[in-house]
Amino acid sequence: MAKETTKRRAGIQSVGIGLRVLDALASYEEPQALGTIAAASDLSPSQAHRYLASLCAAGMARQDAGSGRYDLGPAALRLGLGALSRIDAFQEANRRITDFVHETGRTVQMASLGPSGPIVVRWVMGTPPISTSLMVGSPLPLLRSATGHVFLAYRPDSHTRHMVERETAEARGLTPVDVEGLRKRVRADGYSGISGTLIPGLRATAVPIFDLQEEATLTATVLATDAFRTDRDDQVRERLIAVCDEITAAIGGRRPAV
Repeated sequence: MAKETTKRRAGIQSVGIGLRVLDALASYEEPQALGTIAAASDLSPSQAHRYLASLCAAGMARQDAGSGRYDLGPAALRLGLGALSRIDAFQEANRRITDFVHETGRTVQMASLGPSGPIVVRWVMGTPPISTSLMVGSPLPLLRSATGHVFLAYRPDSHTRHMVERETAEARGLTPVDVEGLRKRVRADGYSGISGTLIPGLRATAVPIFDLQEEATLTATVLATDAFRTDRDDQVRERLIAVCDEITAAIGGRRPAV
């Protein structure tokens, strides 16, 4: 019985190590040499080679015949796509954002990008509650809202160009928006914050939630009025960024490089 238990534990340990090697492969954006995978897996090159050979045989990894480098195999891609198909990004975001609101007391508005611009898809009300003219289904401007700024920065130009042109034409007489400068600022900061621009007295900080293609699939925007202390805004923002990064990871997304 003791020998059987020992063998079972050894087998389970082998599976764990193999998954560690697979995770190392997945962490890189291009094929890697044996030594790199071994170091990332905390294995010797000979140990890593044995596990990679087994993973290649199972289709979970593959080795390039020319360079000898290793990458994920077709079976790993099928596994990943199967997992992604079971993830409901909105439900995952809603659960974690609700926890954030309970933790901080701040109200959060979630939005997605529709054909005509950003659309509010969820409100999670904090304490004290915030009353505005916005509600679920309300459109938001791309160029003059924190939420819109995030989509402008983290969606392809082809998705937003017509929105920029429309809003620019409608805003004659207002101070022109430096669209490229705005994109660069938001991408450098990783968020957009405005105060009183869209609604007088309302502070808004929008943070992106990314999909697998490194595009903003949703935004979470924390809202505050004068009833909330400004000296906590930085702390709340950093916490929201961490939560949105957790959601991104949970739905298989990736934050783009700056």
